[in-house]
Formats: sequence, structure tokens, C-alpha cells
Amino acid sequence: MHRFRVERTTFPGQHQCMGQITVDTQFGSLVLTEVGGEITRLTWGRAEEETASEVLTEAARQLRAYDAGHLEEFDLPLRVGGSEFQQAVCTEMRAIPFGETVTYGDIARRLSAPAQAVGGACGGNPIAIIIPCHRVMGAKGLTGFSGAGGVETKVALLRHERAGGFLI
Repeated sequence: MHRFRVERTTFPGQHQCMGQITVDTQFGSLVLTEVGGEITRLTWGRAEEETASEVLTEAARQLRAYDAGHLEEFDLPLRVGGSEFQQAVCTEMRAIPFGETVTYGDIARRLSAPAQAVGGACGGNPIAIIIPCHRVMGAKGLTGFSGAGGVETKVALLRHERAGGFLI
């Protein structure tokens, strides 16, 4: 189930069902978005219109279990839009174990790419938390976070995972 695909192009006359659901967590209210049976986005805020679907219900269940400290790895169908590089960086982030961190440079070496490009792709991660960009650090330690609350949310996520003694 851990596969990524480029966002599909929709042609005139084609429609893909989109749904959203809000999940309240200690990290804020999170909006999960589903398109065509796959999670495509996680953002902070509240869904304008809630939609029930099997995928969204399961994603909400898993997020609540993660929030409660009962889940360390998400198992959901995901679709990451963007370039092959964006998808490759998301795949690398997805492989970082719960409670561990890596640097932008670590990912850059694996992908033979500049660390700055990896940083940009991490910042463009459309499915934060589920694809754990919060587990990626700069060469000299803690860096920013594109989710609501910025670096404070990143620290909260890392503390939740008991990651990085450097935060103590």
C-alpha cells in the first residue's frame, strides 16, 4: 500500500471524487483530503464540508491512533503530486523509522541531489505527519517546518515520538 503516483490529469468530462475530513489532534485540527481512494493532502485547519469514505475513515482512525501513541507507521494509499524528485524525497522520508531522524544531507546523498533541493521538497510535502518530514533535520540540528505552528509543531511531533535527545 505504500506507493506513490504522480497526480493524474483530469480531462474534460472526467471527474474524480474528492472528500475531506477533519481530525482533531494534540498537534491541531488536521484536514485529510482524498481523491479517487487515495490520500493526497494533509493540512491544518477544518474541512469546509466533511465527507465519509472508507479511506478517510481509516486515515482518521490511524491519525488518532498515532496521536494517542498507539501507532508508529501509517498504512494508507497515498498519491503524491509533483515531480519524480518530489516523489523520491517523499519515499525517502517515508522510510525514516518512528522516533528517528535523518538530515537533508543524508537524503541528498541517497538521491545524488543537493541538500537544498531536498529541503525544498521536504517543505513541499503535501501529506505531512503521514509522510514524516518532521523527522528531517539540517546538518546543524533543528530546522523549520511548513505545518501550522512551524518549528514548535515539529518539536512537538519529535517529542511525541521520543526522538532526538537533543530536544531535552
